[in-house]
Amino acid sequence: MKTIARGLQFPEGPIAMPDGSLLLVEIARETLSRVTPDGKVEVVASIPGGPNGAAIGPDGRVYVCNNGGFGWIRENGTCRTNGPAPGYTHGGIDVVDLASGDVQRLYEEVDGQLLKGPNDLVFDSHGGFYFTDTGKGRERDLDRGYVYYAKVDGSGIREVAGGLFLPNGIGLSADGSRLYVAETVTARLWSWDIVAPGVLSKKPWPSPNGGHCVFGMPGYARFDSLAVTASGSICIAALDNCSIVEVKPDGSHRSHGVPDLLVTNLCFGGDDLRTAYVTLSYEGRVCAMDWHEPGLRLAY
Repeated sequence: MKTIARGLQFPEGPIAMPDGSLLLVEIARETLSRVTPDGKVEVVASIPGGPNGAAIGPDGRVYVCNNGGFGWIRENGTCRTNGPAPGYTHGGIDVVDLASGDVQRLYEEVDGQLLKGPNDLVFDSHGGFYFTDTGKGRERDLDRGYVYYAKVDGSGIREVAGGLFLPNGIGLSADGSRLYVAETVTARLWSWDIVAPGVLSKKPWPSPNGGHCVFGMPGYARFDSLAVTASGSICIAALDNCSIVEVKPDGSHRSHGVPDLLVTNLCFGGDDLRTAYVTLSYEGRVCAMDWHEPGLRLAY
C-alpha cells in the first residue's frame, strides 16, 4: 500500500475525482477535505457535527451523511469514537457546493422523526439516493437502524428498510437491481431486490429486516463501508479485522490485509478503476493499493 496522506482526523467517505485528487471527510475535524495527488490536504468545507459518508450527486455537488457528531478518544496520535458528542441532538443530510464551499442542510427528519446518525449513501441511476442511519449507541441503550431513500431536490424521503443493527456501508449491484447494506457489530451483509426506485422487495419473517443475509463474518469483526466491483463483488472495510473482505454475491469470500486497527472506507479510482483508495482512520491515513479487477463506475 502507498500512503497518500497522513495526519487526517478520522478520514472516511473517499471520492476519487477525475483530476486525480481525492475528496474525503475528516469526521473528528468536521470537514470535507481534498487530498491532492502530491499529498497536500486542503479544507473544502466546514461541516459541523459529524460528516460521514459522501458521494457526488447528479448536480455535481457533494452529498454528505452527517451523523450529528461523536465523542473522541485521542491517544498517541490515534483517534477513535466514544459515543455521541457532548450536546448531540440529531443528524442530517448535508450538501456541499465544491466551488464555494457552501453547505446546506437537505434533510433532517423522516415523517416527523429526526434522523439519528446518517452514515453512508449511494446514488442510483434515477438521481435519488439510498442511505443508512446507524443511530447512536449510549452507555445503556442503542438506536435501531434504518435505510432511507431520498430525492436530491429535497422533495421526498422515505424509509425503505428497518430492524437493522447498526447499518453502515451501502451499495448497489453492478446492474442496479440489488441493494447491499453492511451491519457493523454483527458483521453481516444483507441484500434486497429493488422493485422500483426506493422500493425494495421484502422477505417474510424470520428475516428481521426483509433482506437476504448474503454473508456473515466468522470470529470477531465489525463492518464499515463497502464498494462494489465491476464484476459484482462486494468489498467491505472490516474495521478491527485489519482487512478488506471481498464477498461474492453467492457468499464466498476472501480477505485482503490492511495495516490499521480501524479500516473504515474504500472507493475505486484511477483511469481504469483498478486503484482502491482506503481510509485507515485509527492512524489517520489514506492509502492506495492496486486491485485485481476494476471497481464499479458510480452513477455520478
